[in-house]
Formats: sequence, structure tokens, C-alpha cells
Amino acid sequence: MTDDRKDDRLAAYRSSIDNIDAALIHMLAERFKITQAVGEYKAVAGLPPADPDREARQIARLRKLAADARLDEELAEKFLRFIIEEVIRHHERIKKAQA
Repeated sequence: MTDDRKDDRLAAYRSSIDNIDAALIHMLAERFKITQAVGEYKAVAGLPPADPDREARQIARLRKLAADARLDEELAEKFLRFIIEEVIRHHERIKKAQA
């Protein structure tokens, strides 16, 4: 295969990756808009910022989805744990602001 054809193939792969990355960012933004509303609700309702039982269920659910999609379950869990930690941090900030 010539270098030009390799470059075209690589460019096409990278273009697809760029599109997927953009979709991930938009989905993450939407998720955080909803979790912001959850944090505000929790603050008003006097609920704690974290819900360990829900988090455990979500992690188990995501690991199953990852396995079904043939994605590394540990990678999926690390990704969700990072998001959960950020959400809890935001909820704590909201609770503090409401106090």
C-alpha cells in the first residue's frame, strides 16, 4: 500500500475518532447538566451529596454494559468512578452554597 493510501486511511480513522470524541463531550455535558439539577434537589431536600448504594449499582450496571460491548470493564469502571467523584464534588459545592 502506498504512503498516500495509508495516510488517507489514517485520516479517515482519525476523523471518526474526532467525531466520537465530540459526541462524548456533548453527552458528558448533558449528563452534568442533569447531575447539577440532582445536586440542587439534594441540597434543598437535605439529602447527602453521595449515595454509595446507587453508585455501586451504577458501577455494576456499567461493568455489565462494558462486558456486553466487549469493552474492558476496568476501564469502564475507572471512567464512571471519575465521573462520580466529580459529581459528588459538585454536589458538595452546591450543598455548601445552599447553607
